[in-house]
Amino acid sequence: MIKRIFYIITILSTLIIVNNASAKFDIKASTAILQDYSSGEILFEKDADREIYPASMTKIMTSIIAFELIEKGDLSLDDKFIISENAWRLSQSGYSSMFIMVNDEISVENLLKGIIIASGNDACVALAEGIAGSEEQFAILMTTKAQEIGMMNTNFSNASGINHPDNYSTVRDILIMSRYLIENYPKYYEYYKDKEFTWDRTGGDPITQGNRNPLLYKKMGVDGIKTGYLAVEKYSLASSVIKKKRRLIGVGSGFKTKKDRSRESAKLLNWGLNNFDLIEITKKNATLTELDVWLGNKNKVKTYIKEDVYKTIPKARKKYIKIIVEYNGPIEAPIKKDDVLGKMKIFYKDELLKKYDVLASENIKKVNIFSRIVKSINYLIWGDV
Repeated sequence: MIKRIFYIITILSTLIIVNNASAKFDIKASTAILQDYSSGEILFEKDADREIYPASMTKIMTSIIAFELIEKGDLSLDDKFIISENAWRLSQSGYSSMFIMVNDEISVENLLKGIIIASGNDACVALAEGIAGSEEQFAILMTTKAQEIGMMNTNFSNASGINHPDNYSTVRDILIMSRYLIENYPKYYEYYKDKEFTWDRTGGDPITQGNRNPLLYKKMGVDGIKTGYLAVEKYSLASSVIKKKRRLIGVGSGFKTKKDRSRESAKLLNWGLNNFDLIEITKKNATLTELDVWLGNKNKVKTYIKEDVYKTIPKARKKYIKIIVEYNGPIEAPIKKDDVLGKMKIFYKDELLKKYDVLASENIKKVNIFSRIVKSINYLIWGDV
C-alpha cells in the first residue's frame, strides 16, 4: 500500500510569488541579479543575461585559480614570483595597482591581497605569469574553469579585466563565480572583507591601500566581493551580505556613478533581507522522519535527504506549502543504508515544485523465520505491522 506523511508548514512557494514580489522593485543599473545563497533561489533579476564587460570583477576568477592550486598543494601562499617588466608597466599606466617594481620577489599571499583588496592590475599579471608563464595562458585556465562551473556566457582574455572585446560575461555568470568562490574557498574568502592592505614594498616606504568595495564601510554585514569600472561599462559590483546566518549575493553592472553603485547595490541587498525569509526544511544527512518497516529487526527506519533543503519566502505573503514524504510501505526488510525508500515532495497547492530522494539512514536486518511467522499472523489478525 501507499503511505503518505504530510508536513504542513506556513510558508509560501517562491516559484509562485518571487516574480510578484519583485514586480515593483528596481535599481538604477543596466543589469542586475540577487540570489539567496542557501536556497539558491533568484530573488531579483534585471536583464541578467545581457553581455557585459566584467572589468575588475574578472579578478574573482584570477583568485579562484590561485586558491584551487593552493588547495591542491601545487602552490603555496609563501611561494614568491619575480616581477616582470610587463607586470610592472601596469603600475605605471594610471590603472589601479599594487605598485610593484621590476625584479621584486613578492609572495603569492601579498599578490592575492594586492588583487583582492587594492585591485592591483599589476599584481594580476604577476600572479598570472608566475602560475602559467604568461597572462594569455592563464586566461585559458580562467575560461576553462568558468565553463567547468557553469559560466556558459563568459570568456576571459586577461587576468585583470582591463578592457578587451573578448573579456566578457553576464551578471548571472558573475553570480555563479561569486557563489563558487564563497562555497569552495571560505578560508580564503576572508581576504575579501579586509578593509586595507599594507605592503612593505622594495625600495620605498610601506604602501597602505583601502579596499575599493564601498559596502564594506557600511554597517550592514557586507563581507565582499569585488568592484569594477570601465568607461564603456561604467561601474559594477559583485557584493555579498551575511545577516543572522543568512547570505545574499548580488551583482550589478552599468551603474552610472560611484554613488549609484554604492547606494543601489545596498538597496538591492537590503531589499532581499527585508522582504524575504529563509526557511530551513531539512539539513543534509539530518534525520527527516521514520518510516514503517515490515519483517525487520526494527519497526521503523530513520531517513534523510542528502542535501540541505531551504526555501526563501516573502515575509508578507505567507500561505501554506505542503511537504509530503511519499513511499510504498511498510517497507520490507532487509534495508541497506542509503537505499532510496521514497520521495519528499514540495507542493504549492497541487503544483509540484521540487522532489528529493528519501534515503535510509541505517541498515535494517530481516528477522528470523519464527519471528516472521509471528509477525505475519499478527498482521493477518490485527493488521499490526
